[in-house]
Amino acid sequence: MVTKFIADEKPQKVEVLDTTLRDGAQAKGVSFDLQAKIRITLALDEIGVHFIEAGWPGSNPKDEEYFKEIRKYDLRNSELVAFTSTRRKNMKASQDPILQKVLDADTKWITVFGKSWDLHVTDVLKTTLEENLNMIYDTIKYLKENGRNVIFDAEHFFDGFKRNKEYALKVLKTAEEAGADRIVLADTNGGSLPHEVYNVVMEVKQHVKKPLGLHMHNDSGCAVANTLMGVLAGASHVHVTVNGIGERTGNADLCVVVPNLELKMGIEALKNREGLKMLKSLSSLVYELAGIPPNPYQPYVGDNAFAHKAGVHVDAVLKNPVAYEHVPPESVGNARKVAVSELSGAANLVSWARKELGIMVDKREPAVRRALRRIKELENKGYSFDNATASALLILLEEMGLRGKTFEVKDWRVISEGKDLSGAKSWSVVKLGNGEEYLEAGEGIGPVEAIDKALRKALTKVAPEASSVKLIDYRVHLPKASKHTESDVRVEITFSDGKEFWTTTAVSRNIIEASLKALVEGIEYYLIKRKLMALRGMMVP
Repeated sequence: MVTKFIADEKPQKVEVLDTTLRDGAQAKGVSFDLQAKIRITLALDEIGVHFIEAGWPGSNPKDEEYFKEIRKYDLRNSELVAFTSTRRKNMKASQDPILQKVLDADTKWITVFGKSWDLHVTDVLKTTLEENLNMIYDTIKYLKENGRNVIFDAEHFFDGFKRNKEYALKVLKTAEEAGADRIVLADTNGGSLPHEVYNVVMEVKQHVKKPLGLHMHNDSGCAVANTLMGVLAGASHVHVTVNGIGERTGNADLCVVVPNLELKMGIEALKNREGLKMLKSLSSLVYELAGIPPNPYQPYVGDNAFAHKAGVHVDAVLKNPVAYEHVPPESVGNARKVAVSELSGAANLVSWARKELGIMVDKREPAVRRALRRIKELENKGYSFDNATASALLILLEEMGLRGKTFEVKDWRVISEGKDLSGAKSWSVVKLGNGEEYLEAGEGIGPVEAIDKALRKALTKVAPEASSVKLIDYRVHLPKASKHTESDVRVEITFSDGKEFWTTTAVSRNIIEASLKALVEGIEYYLIKRKLMALRGMMVP
């Protein structure tokens, strides 16, 4: 079938229904507690989605408690939506206890899902096609008689349409006749492709007068594309989840659908005009509360979405960001990042020196070229500066003659012992020198903690201002194995002074040596940066 796109069919505005708390919570390994559901609700309301499908009252006690608790909060932009199925077969809607639970949730809007694929009616529900239509009609009619607005979610619609078009359309007409306010076409198995979605929506519009919606799953990797194509065909109501979490491979990702609608298609999708700028923080919040590691490569909101590594790219972006950025990162609450690596050009180092240290340096200067050469040599030995920009900048500062060590580790020793494998302890001594020498000891559960404590004690004599530096992340990598059993160890340590974050790295056959070097460089970087900022007349606490 040949698809002809008609641009005039797309709406000027689209309603966004977020189902992170319902369909998203069905993702394997995800379980939101009550407070997490409330926090996500308030964040979704703040960015300005139109509807928040928050759970299924009657299916579990947690959702019932949620709908009671959320009444204590005033939402400014979003309508809460309770979710339910059609009445049970061979039962009156008024007698179905699940429907009563949904009414007790006291929401203005209710989503009702019903079968639109005849296979599901006969093989799963084990009922007749006519009884399924009655279940849909009776449920919607009953909820409407009780003063509720109804979103009818036609489950498995695209599969049903392909197998039995006449019946699938009859399901939609039945829901419309019963009074449904929105008719949603669901690709529940996620197997449809964009051109199919476009063609089906275009045809369905000829039969249904109520606003059409889309509920897309990502099993074919097309949930976002299918949603956009459905909108292009005239759908004005879309279902999404934050970060695309959901059953199996997930749902259409709010963090991709919404900016594509607003920034690329010129369609208003959020009630809050500043909501787009909150997408990055919303994404991070949901990842945290869901217990899922963030996807750094996620479009728009991923940590690497606007990260530039190749020297040619960085050089071009510094001259004109449009050269390698399809939208401004700040438009979705993200930020540009420049990595320093063996693939980098001098522009990367120059960019970081300006941004982090306030140093204006020309990429053609010999010091920059020497620093870049050293960085590439170290990466060949197992280093990685993608995250550890502070270590790369220390190399540049050294080549520029600006490093100047505030302190120097003269000697160190670590001892670990225990009576069994569950009770080991470590002790460390560190000697610092810079004119005078200072020897201090530290005790910790592990050797890294012990040497960190000893180093901090000694630094109180040499550089007391370093006390504000905290170690907030510690990671170990095995970048390069030798022909024998030995292997180099790469350590990455991230620090913070409560205002900024920076990361250093070091490589050694000895994990303690690598850890100590990264610790020293992290504190050294802070002290040098503090001094440089002070020299430029900036206020440094």
